[in-house]
Amino acid sequence: MKDQRLIKKNERYTVEIIDLSYEGMGVAKIEGYPLFIENALPGERVEVLVLKAGNKFGYGKVESWLTKSPARQPLKDNRLLRTGIAPLAHLKYEDQLAFKQKQVENVMSKIAHISEVEILPTIGMDVPVGYRNKAQIPVRRMNGRLATGFYKKNSHDLVEIEDYYIQEPAIDQAIARVREILQRFQVRGYNEVKNEGQIRHIIIRRGHYSHEMMVVLVTRKEKFFKGREIAQVIHEEIPEVVSVMQNINEEKTNVILGDKEKILYGRSYIEDQLLGKTYRISAKSFYQVNTQQTEKLYQTAMAFAQLEKKDVVIDAYSGIGTIGLSLADRVKKVYGMELIPEAIEDAQFNALINKVTNVHYEVGKAETVMKKWQEKGIKPSVIIVDPPRKGLDHKFIESAIEMSPEKIVYISCNPATFARDARAFVELGYEVSKVQPVDLFPQTHHVETVALLQRH
Repeated sequence: MKDQRLIKKNERYTVEIIDLSYEGMGVAKIEGYPLFIENALPGERVEVLVLKAGNKFGYGKVESWLTKSPARQPLKDNRLLRTGIAPLAHLKYEDQLAFKQKQVENVMSKIAHISEVEILPTIGMDVPVGYRNKAQIPVRRMNGRLATGFYKKNSHDLVEIEDYYIQEPAIDQAIARVREILQRFQVRGYNEVKNEGQIRHIIIRRGHYSHEMMVVLVTRKEKFFKGREIAQVIHEEIPEVVSVMQNINEEKTNVILGDKEKILYGRSYIEDQLLGKTYRISAKSFYQVNTQQTEKLYQTAMAFAQLEKKDVVIDAYSGIGTIGLSLADRVKKVYGMELIPEAIEDAQFNALINKVTNVHYEVGKAETVMKKWQEKGIKPSVIIVDPPRKGLDHKFIESAIEMSPEKIVYISCNPATFARDARAFVELGYEVSKVQPVDLFPQTHHVETVALLQRH
């Protein structure tokens, strides 16, 4: 290997891109030394400038292309890559889907050590742009006015953006209008270095089918001069808005939301539909950001489970009940649990408004609640898990195995932690029967996976 000290920042090289990293960056090697390069695709020869040279790898920037990949598509806006909003926007969509399938294949082979299971082709979108139903946009003061946009990758430098490409266009328009209204009322943008100013973030949620919109104004202080008047104007100028919330975050932190919130206009939630059922979505509710693909994701999970009227299903990490309520009319009973009390309140309310009576929800840690249910003699035939990115706690895996369901359907937003957990299930007597990647986040490197695990 070339001594990496000989590869220095600001040097130029001609390299061939040999692979894509899991984050979608081009990978080149200079005598064995890996260089990660934004906006570069396998098969391309590029002139590259070294931006950073660490001990084991470095980062580079394309200065010019000597050859371009047939998989490349014209980039609408370089800022989509610079901010990380759409890191795969330069790759043709069919190649993005193949890239995601390969990511899942890689982790199943390298982490789970399961290479015999077939990874099905990624389920994509017909129109893979303008899909996000939620936006969280920082607000800053720039050149004497309010500015909105996204941070440049690995920094807190705001890059001003009006068209976010992957968000519903109505949300992009609403961000610009809300910013303009705040400017009119002379609300000061947040300065994170000095920890001063008032408005930190604008968050917008929009029902994909209902078109109801919620605007959350994240403020540095509870006192918000003319807050209710501002909220009224937002509703008048954007009639879709049925809820304006103030969230108070007084901490000097990167975390977007604070603990305290209040209603400035309308109600504290919006409603939207998913697979024909209606859901109440509040400011802090977890609700998948791509409604159309979530429907495909849940339909895949239900098809894998081959649900029957006699089935008892546990919906672990149930959130506001979207999975359990989607399948409740196909089975005998659904039990769900979730750590966040507000989410369980929403799930119970959602069951009520959809007239679903065969569901039961409890607040608590999944493994603790399942142990209690087991002691009560509850025997699930199917357990459905949809954990956060960190995957499952090993105690949960043990609790699930003790309940001995015939099938476990695992919905994952992180292929690496899914592969780790799949290995644990295999070691405890289950086999991975099917794995289906689903593209919930087109133009990004993220991929959801649905897998069926069956008892030997």
